[in-house]
Order: sequence, then structure tokens, then C-alpha cells
Amino acid sequence: MTTRDDIEAMIARVALRDHSAFSSLYDATSAKLFGVCLRVLNNRSEAEEVLQDVYVRVWNKAGTYSVTGHSPMTWLITVARNLSIDRLRARETRTGGIDRALDIVDDRPGPEEVAVARSARAAIDDCLDELDTARADAVKRAYLDGDTYKDLAHRYDVPVNTMRTWLRRSLIKLRDCLTR
Repeated sequence: MTTRDDIEAMIARVALRDHSAFSSLYDATSAKLFGVCLRVLNNRSEAEEVLQDVYVRVWNKAGTYSVTGHSPMTWLITVARNLSIDRLRARETRTGGIDRALDIVDDRPGPEEVAVARSARAAIDDCLDELDTARADAVKRAYLDGDTYKDLAHRYDVPVNTMRTWLRRSLIKLRDCLTR
């Protein structure tokens, strides 16, 4: 387990251009820093590129790191986070908002769906026309308007069980008609 003092010592040696210390620093911190980059960017390949930039920055700026009592990991994480945010902003600027426009969902049906729905609607209307007018109306009220058996029975002045029979037989006729 690498301690805080170990990381500070590695950064100090990296400032002196010690390749061995740089390699050790990478081994000790890259997994954590990669996680930071990945969390910000949500893109593995971009996170890998930014991680490389982080270590280039550490190599070049290790001399500016000063031991202040703060964790050296805080400095490294800040570098990783800032470079990731910079990449994220560059991505948004580069795409000019096109990616966000592609995320807008159009809930309206497409031309093919409209044509299929229109055809299905015509077939259902034709089959409903084959039913008795009162029974077709009862089916529409039950299955399109949500009327209950009791409401329909009252409306057509028939017992509830009769209404259930009307609807069941009407649905069977509709099914048969639609499968022709």
C-alpha cells in the first residue's frame, strides 16, 4: 500500500526527472485517476487519452507541487478532474450541440407507422360496421372510453350479465372479421 508520504516523495523525484519514480507514481495512482476521468467523461477511450494527458501534466508540473499538508492525491485528482472537464467542454464545443439535438426524441409516429395505423383503423371501422349499432357503440364505450359493465347496462337498459355477453360476442365477431 502506497502511503501519502510515498506519493509526495515520488512527485518530488518526478520533479527531478526521475523516470523510475514516475513509473512508480503511475502504478500507484493510475487506477484512481482513470476512475475520475471515466466518471467525468463517461467514455473509456477519451478517459484513457485524458489520463495520458494527466501524466504528461504531472511530468511537466511536478516541480510546482508543494507539500502543504493536503493530500498529494488531492492534487493529482484535481489535475485529472480539470483535464477531464476541459475535454468534456471541448467535446461539446466541437459538436456544436449536434449530439444534444440527436438526443431529442420525436414521439410522433413516422410515415410508415401512420400508414399502418390508418389501415388498421379502417379495418376496425369496417368490422365495427358489421355489428349491430348498439353493440358497436357499447364496444367503443367499453374499450375506448372506459365505461363499466354497469354503466353500459344502465345506458342500454339491459342486465349486467347481458351486457357482458354482448361485449364478449361482439369481440369474437370483431376478431373473426379482422382475421379474414
